[in-house]
Amino acid sequence: MKKVATLTLLIAATACGRLEEVGRAPSFTPLEGNQEQHAMLVPGLPAEITPTRPADQASLWTGSRGSLLGDRRAMQRGDILTVVIEIDDSAEISNSTARNRSGSENLGINGLFGIPQRLDERLPAGASMADAINTTSTSASAGTGNVRRNEKLELRVAATIVDVLPNGVLSLQGSQEVRVNFELRELLVTGFVRPEDISRQNEITYDKIASARISYGGRGQITDVQQPRYGQQILDIVVPF
Repeated sequence: MKKVATLTLLIAATACGRLEEVGRAPSFTPLEGNQEQHAMLVPGLPAEITPTRPADQASLWTGSRGSLLGDRRAMQRGDILTVVIEIDDSAEISNSTARNRSGSENLGINGLFGIPQRLDERLPAGASMADAINTTSTSASAGTGNVRRNEKLELRVAATIVDVLPNGVLSLQGSQEVRVNFELRELLVTGFVRPEDISRQNEITYDKIASARISYGGRGQITDVQQPRYGQQILDIVVPF
């Protein structure tokens, strides 16, 4: 009973949160306090400072990040880089199996020291030990499976370096929200990248992101219509048949 009450309260709380958006567009996720903003506000470890001459500070050809030919790729916490997502995957699997099996067994006792003939006298009318056992079995099975999948996604999103791991690997996180009328499209990406995999254009492709988590979805009136109701979702989980 307690579990039912807890589940009812949870459903009611979720529904109340969605009822706030009735008649108006869904609100954006606030930027204040998220992990990306925290990485930009809190400085990382101090970088190693190398002594420079006054002449080097005035030159356009130094190796510093602010120079004309400096490396401006994302390297430290709070830096921003572009994640290029170009997924074009397709898979098709087709399996077919068939099996046939048949068997036949006959067992008869025509003569065994005259015992079958004596037993025939005691058996009911029409019964005989000449064909004691006659068994025939046949089985057949067939199975067919077909899987076809096609996914294509082309997106670009700016992500922030939220942490630099002890081995130099960068932890990134990016989010993007676009609202069109009453539908909000959300794009989230997180993962780990190596600094050397970032291109000179300060871009990195999704296939070079370790533990990549990419989410592209939305929330709004159209998404609500496409999703089953809470009661139906609960019944799909609870009902065993």
